[in-house]
Amino acid sequence: MIDPAQVRQLLSAEGLEGWAAGIEAQLAQVLRIAPHGDWGRWQQALDDLPALGGGRVHCDDGALNIVPEQALSAETRERLRRSLMALHPWRKGPYRVADIMIDTEWRSDWKWQRVLPHIAPLHDRLVLDVGCGNGYHCWRIAEAGARRVIGVDPTALFIAQHLAIRQLLSPMAPDLAQRVQLLPLGIEDLPAGLGAFDTLFSMGVLYHRRSPIDHLMDLRAALRPGGQLVLETLVIEGGPDQVLVPNGRYAKMRNVWFIPSAAMLETWLRRSGFHAVSTVDVTATTVREQRSTPWMTFESLADFLDPADNRFTIEGHPAPVRAVLIATT
Repeated sequence: MIDPAQVRQLLSAEGLEGWAAGIEAQLAQVLRIAPHGDWGRWQQALDDLPALGGGRVHCDDGALNIVPEQALSAETRERLRRSLMALHPWRKGPYRVADIMIDTEWRSDWKWQRVLPHIAPLHDRLVLDVGCGNGYHCWRIAEAGARRVIGVDPTALFIAQHLAIRQLLSPMAPDLAQRVQLLPLGIEDLPAGLGAFDTLFSMGVLYHRRSPIDHLMDLRAALRPGGQLVLETLVIEGGPDQVLVPNGRYAKMRNVWFIPSAAMLETWLRRSGFHAVSTVDVTATTVREQRSTPWMTFESLADFLDPADNRFTIEGHPAPVRAVLIATT
């Protein structure tokens, strides 16, 4: 599990003393709350993971590849597959461990390819990833040279998946493992006005917030002067006064509150105190990028669209389109 004392030392080393002072008590409170009902099963899966020994870690084909030096025996491979499958559903990835491909619901590497050409170089930067899921993009950010990546996400299963990947890759890439830290927290759990991060990623979060302007202002407060925000979220077509407020669900999701046009989102960012705001990518989500797989067997995008006209969700809203916006403080 997460070692609160180690996290305190990590935050202090990055100059985040204000956060470090309270992080042990904060994490102790989170971990003291009754755990998810499946946590015992997930912990057993972590305990059952085999040690793979030395090897290498790379992302040459988009997947985070964990490649042991020695071929796995059939028994070890099955033990590994069974332990990883016990952490189903896997939503963000993909990952490949030895020859086991964790074919996640999302091809998160496609999003990374859309984002990377437009952002400031990540070398030696302190980075926060808000709503990071199991940490796939955190690993990609660290691989791109970030000095330290802190991911926050309160979802217990995602933390368990991250711990599994971390456990497997740590012996092969200790420096990479040391530079990534996930915390079971949300953005609202960070101290106000940190003003510390060089780059902040908020991807797939904004439309889940009841107050999107408050969320943007919280993100701005966490960045240092001149820091960069990388924002990815759902948008609709339209001018600077267009926003969709779903009456009920959107693509079967209950917690979608506001979907603005890209132009309106740029206005929101400027009103929240950001500068140099630009929309750098707008891409419709397809059933090739988000889909059910053996590693995520529940409903996915194909089930959320109108079967008679996939330009619309099953509720009749415009089908998902995602934009990437860049802004600075």
